[in-house]
Amino acid sequence: MAEQANNNEITDSAALEDKTTVLAEGVDEEPIEGNRRLFTGNGYLFIAALSTLYAAFHMIALNGLSISDWTGVEIPFLPQFPMETWNFRIIHIAGALALGFLLFSAHSFHPDKEHKGTSILSWISLVLAIPALTAGATAVGFSNTISSGTLPQMGGLTTWAAFPGTDIYQAEVRWFGIPLLIATFGAILLGWFERRGRELFAASDIVLAICGVVVAIYLVAIYGTAARNSVGTPFVPIGVAFAATAGAAMILELTRRVAGLALVIITGVFLLYTFTAHLLPGILAVQSAYSWQRFFGHVYSDAGILGPTTAVSSTYIILFIIFAAFLQASKVGDYFVNFAFAAAGRARGGPAKVAIFASGLMGMINGTSAGNVVATGSLTIPLMKKVGYHKKTAGAIEAAASTGGQIMPPIMGAGAFIMAEITGIPYQEIAIAAIIPAILYFASIYFMVDFEAAKLNMRGMREDELPKFAKLIRQIYLFIPIIILIFALFLGYSVIRAGTLATVAAAVVSWLTPHRMGLRSILKAFELAGVMSIQIITVCACAGIIVGVISLTGVGARFSAVLLDLAGVSQLLALFFAMCIAILLGMGMPTTAAYAVAASVVAPGLIQLGIPQLTAHFFVFYFAVVSAITPPVALASYAAAGISGANPIETSVASFKIGIAAFIVPFMFFYNSAILMEGSWLEVIRSGITATFGVFLLSSGVQGWFMGSRPAWFLRVGLILAALFMIEGGWLSDLVGIGAAVGIFFIQKIFQPDPDAAIPVRGAD
Repeated sequence: MAEQANNNEITDSAALEDKTTVLAEGVDEEPIEGNRRLFTGNGYLFIAALSTLYAAFHMIALNGLSISDWTGVEIPFLPQFPMETWNFRIIHIAGALALGFLLFSAHSFHPDKEHKGTSILSWISLVLAIPALTAGATAVGFSNTISSGTLPQMGGLTTWAAFPGTDIYQAEVRWFGIPLLIATFGAILLGWFERRGRELFAASDIVLAICGVVVAIYLVAIYGTAARNSVGTPFVPIGVAFAATAGAAMILELTRRVAGLALVIITGVFLLYTFTAHLLPGILAVQSAYSWQRFFGHVYSDAGILGPTTAVSSTYIILFIIFAAFLQASKVGDYFVNFAFAAAGRARGGPAKVAIFASGLMGMINGTSAGNVVATGSLTIPLMKKVGYHKKTAGAIEAAASTGGQIMPPIMGAGAFIMAEITGIPYQEIAIAAIIPAILYFASIYFMVDFEAAKLNMRGMREDELPKFAKLIRQIYLFIPIIILIFALFLGYSVIRAGTLATVAAAVVSWLTPHRMGLRSILKAFELAGVMSIQIITVCACAGIIVGVISLTGVGARFSAVLLDLAGVSQLLALFFAMCIAILLGMGMPTTAAYAVAASVVAPGLIQLGIPQLTAHFFVFYFAVVSAITPPVALASYAAAGISGANPIETSVASFKIGIAAFIVPFMFFYNSAILMEGSWLEVIRSGITATFGVFLLSSGVQGWFMGSRPAWFLRVGLILAALFMIEGGWLSDLVGIGAAVGIFFIQKIFQPDPDAAIPVRGAD
């Protein structure tokens, strides 16, 4: 009987432990957007196959594999690898457009509302397939004509004489351009009003998917001729302008569906500027107006949509999305969050520190700030509220922590890859340079969270609420794919090869877990990667439109001249102005697009001031990242507010306060380049230690908690000033900052001024 009682007691305690222990589950599951279609049956199989093929195509292309090389069998329409660069990027965008329009509806689905079909609009949309297919047939005809060898050659290239009055010109206008624009704009317009069940394809979306493929067929054919050399000039074939207009319109519409209106509006402003710049005064003016044909003949080239942003999204970004999908399939994200709970959950305000730790880890495999918030915040935000944090603060902490994942080496979201592409600096150097800035960012968030917990006398989580650390340590091998990635990068492997090795390692390591990746799981991971990639690819293409405007109009160079004039007054003023522009350009935009645009507008001006290239781009990149927590448009804060139930604006203001130290860090790059690993090891170590101490003092001053008690208002001001001295980076300024901090400490301990003392105001009457 005693033995039975003991057994019952053990069973009860085990059940209680299972009930109370916090275990992360489903962190790796991709959130379902409100406008994503949920197909079943054959519809699901078609989309799953399309997504899998799209992601696998990139993995194969990037590693230079070719079926015809293996088998000796030539398969029609199968691309040969390595592909010509422009063709690869055109197909990359076309695949994302086709997949994106089929998956993401033009409107949101409300689960509690029954959607009534609009059959008349669906039939009208289907009629638009006729001009779309007409344009497609014409594009295929052009391709066959070019490949037939009947056209004249010039310099080894086939000529494409699409001059006004020629038969080719007439065909491009009547049978390709006009039908394509009718189908594209008609389907976009009808898509806003057409309603179909969530599990069904919309006719207008099918037409848009066809149009995306038609644009690719035409551009691949024409850019293989001598006509490619006329891109960006008034002599570009009019068909290119038609294809680019349709392509740009589809990119803008898909961006609206997957990333919201902010980036679309900003792009619209730039497009409006292009055609009105000759009417504007001052630095915004251009000498002569740009025609529709010249601009759109320029924008779908490597100076615009096919430029650096798409170059990166078609290589590094999609490769690391595939890597992230493999990690998600093997449930590594759940392990990361559980590991963070076990390591940091016992500290005061435990869940908030878990959010910092987990977001840093998840940021290594997650490409967006808002995505990171959704992945980890669904678990950490409710627990923060449970231990005493206000719902506004809980959301703000998660938003600030998740935003930091974008600057966490080795993957650093996607912006770092664009930095490597634009600057030519090896990615390995950028990742090394990011180490101390990432430490400073997360240290500042940690101090702010810790001081808030101390002020409110919060507890940590109980032992029985946390996963067992000893058990998680035995699963430390789940970090192996990331360790392999880091080692491969620093052994000199290319980013493509290092990412591929890490992806293979993720599949191999999964066999040590209950979530073993067989053929079905690997195909599922590719399917997940195809779906996950749509947003970032579309956003990069949309940012490419802005880059195209900047490169054609030269507005970036004129902005650089303004920065030079400001620097004549004060370099600090020029940097502050550059910060404001970078944040404004980034508001409401995903980090990748925010950095790509700011790098085109702001970074060249900073470089002309004499600031080193790496420092200038890191300055811009950092502010593009923190724009996600900068009110009034703060995407990460809004996502966190949706989970916490707090007011979005209040949450964004609170996240701005929590991340305030992060707004000072980029100025450290300018005054102290050792923070970016430039200089001797002694300088780097000293700069890292003093900057961390400066961040500590700044957090103390902002939060109002210093060395175990609340300081008076004038001591808080002193702490902030001491922090600024520490941030400046010189020996003398460091000594002044340390001396001030020591003096404040003794004043607080000896004189104990009242922390609630008010500033006396006399003479008001």
